[in-house]
Amino acid sequence: MNTTATQLQTIARLWPDLTEALGQPATVASFGLGLRGYLAALEQHDIAEAAALRALERSPDQLGTRPVPVNLRIMDTMRAVEAALHETATQIAAANQHDMRTSHPHRWHYTGQPRGAAWTALWLAARAEGVFWPGRALTEPQQRHLRHVATESLRRVETALDLAHGTRELAPEHACACGGRILISGGAGNQPVARCRQCGAWWTEGGVVAA
Repeated sequence: MNTTATQLQTIARLWPDLTEALGQPATVASFGLGLRGYLAALEQHDIAEAAALRALERSPDQLGTRPVPVNLRIMDTMRAVEAALHETATQIAAANQHDMRTSHPHRWHYTGQPRGAAWTALWLAARAEGVFWPGRALTEPQQRHLRHVATESLRRVETALDLAHGTRELAPEHACACGGRILISGGAGNQPVARCRQCGAWWTEGGVVAA
């Protein structure tokens, strides 16, 4: 099977998982949540602090904070991937789709309401595999562009769902007691580990392992 098509089909398969994760922001900071959950928990903590500061700046009749109903990291990922897929499909249709006035199930309606990300990913997968449609086959430059979009989109999705190993340096406000920056690594089912880049201390979900 075409690698690009496989990646796009995987995106479509994982999209419901992203949708589910969108409404489940982390509420506690714990390494046991996994790398994605731990970073999301830190994000939620920062959001809460920012909301509290904004509340102090408001007039009395505006006081009060509203909870963040979604996981912002997941939402940003979904928006970026959906936009990339939709734009790619629109470009391909505009350049390759035959000018037919009759409806056809394989046509891309690029002038109306955008399709969902999963549907768009599957439509692009069919184009990558050369499945018959009322349009010309993709050119080599189009195939290369689609391959890049598929690879980058899947990377984003897998990272958001903690399916890929990753490393990230935390912001200064989450520094070690010595003042050094903390590096978090984990994901893909591995236990997240934190390490101070200055003093060398490192932690797991069980606490400080070495200092």
